[in-house]
Amino acid sequence: MQEEKNIRVLTGNEACAEGALAAGMRFYAGYPITPSSEVAEVLAVELPKIGGVFIQMEDEIASIGAIIGGSLAGVKSMTATSGPGFSLMQENIGFAAMAEVPCVIVNVMRGGPSTGLPTLPAQGDVMQARWGTHGDHPIIALAPFSVAETFALTVRAFNLSEKYRTPVILLLDEIIGHVNEKVNMPDTTALEIIDRIPPAVAPDKYLPYEHTECGVPPMASFGQGYRFHVTGLAHDETGFPTNSGREIGRLIERLHRKIEQNRDDIVEVDAFMMDDAETALVSFGSTARSARHAVRLAREAGKKVGLLRLKTLWPFADKEIRAYAGQIKNWVVAEMNLGQMAHEVEWALAGAAPVKRLNKVDGDPISPAEILQALPE
Repeated sequence: MQEEKNIRVLTGNEACAEGALAAGMRFYAGYPITPSSEVAEVLAVELPKIGGVFIQMEDEIASIGAIIGGSLAGVKSMTATSGPGFSLMQENIGFAAMAEVPCVIVNVMRGGPSTGLPTLPAQGDVMQARWGTHGDHPIIALAPFSVAETFALTVRAFNLSEKYRTPVILLLDEIIGHVNEKVNMPDTTALEIIDRIPPAVAPDKYLPYEHTECGVPPMASFGQGYRFHVTGLAHDETGFPTNSGREIGRLIERLHRKIEQNRDDIVEVDAFMMDDAETALVSFGSTARSARHAVRLAREAGKKVGLLRLKTLWPFADKEIRAYAGQIKNWVVAEMNLGQMAHEVEWALAGAAPVKRLNKVDGDPISPAEILQALPE
């Protein structure tokens, strides 16, 4: 018997909203901004139907502040924005990382700097996603390349956020956000959904920032009898600020350890025709769609070309790239910026092979023909 399919035609932004609902997100706070506004438009209609809450805030700073509060109250929370709004959110992204508040921040990338190109695609927020907020902080950032994968990675973003008690950034770009594609919608009851680990001790014994072996402290929700201090200041296991060098060092190291020691669970790449490749493309998001087609065309021309597509941008897939260092003679990194991810590829390879950059920042996507032209002879 043929499996019954639930086929829908969605944009990436619509799929993002649907994925968030499937993951259990019940609070959205945001401010409209091109090209992310459709995420909010869908959720404004759908959240109230299932007992969730949608609120349009006065700006992006208030939006991320609201979802941090919602998450502390025990509700899976999300906001969506684009470049200028993402810039405004950086201080509170740092707060969420320091206070270990799970939440998902969607950034549908457009051209910049400043207001830049509101309706045209870019991939210039890669380094901002990693280092936009100050200080040494961990971060997880994912980048889908299709509408179906946007749904899947939105669910995954919530799962990783809850599992590791950390903000997670979902980096779409304008093309992925607005392209229409057929999606075979999964049975949401069969999805793996991860929720934060609640405390197993009485409120008077609870340490909200306990230095557990796995690095992730259990998380109580406000309003359930657990009262604890939340701050962006360096704090001890109780959550209260401290000037103890020992406590500060343990905190910062644990924040990084909980991500670093689980990087194999977090980092995902898609290897396309890489088994016998001699030239490798590295790309992500909508540019990877062009790269994938360029690989097919190159193969038809007898060239051994493959694609290593980054689904996880941060933590960076250095180990996965180095695994091909002895095989690949030439690397080409295609991205709609001036080489932000190429720098990381060069660092990972440490001179093992030349890395060519294919960059574009004029608002036009990188075409398969341009990628083919950039391939070494």
